Amino acid sequence: MLPARHRMRHGDEFARAIRSGSRGSSRHVVVHLLPASPPHDPTPADPARVGFVVSKAVGGAVQRNRVRRRLREIVRARLSELPDGALVVVRALPSSAAADFAELSDAVGRSLGMAIGKAARTGPARRDGGSRG
Repeated sequence: MLPARHRMRHGDEFARAIRSGSRGSSRHVVVHLLPASPPHDPTPADPARVGFVVSKAVGGAVQRNRVRRRLREIVRARLSELPDGALVVVRALPSSAAADFAELSDAVGRSLGMAIGKAARTGPARRDGGSRG
């Protein structure tokens, strides 16, 4: 279980992270990462917040809940890797239902690394949420 201060709870946070964040993907997951806005200096009091999207395409309720529990545990172990104040959305792809824990963990690690790297290269997040190109 993720600590309450690390949970994303509002739909607008999910939408901002997905629309404006950097993306890293693998066979089983897509990770969207939106760093803290420039005028807002993140502090340890502003931890990264994480949300999960597991659609019905992944499977029935049992499969979706199993994937969500696994993803929560994987991300909980990697919270220290996340930038302070960042919004992170982990979206499970249909193949994640058939993946074992180790495969899913590797996929999240790769995707998270890609998203963090892209966010570092593109610089601070844009406040207007507009397109980049």
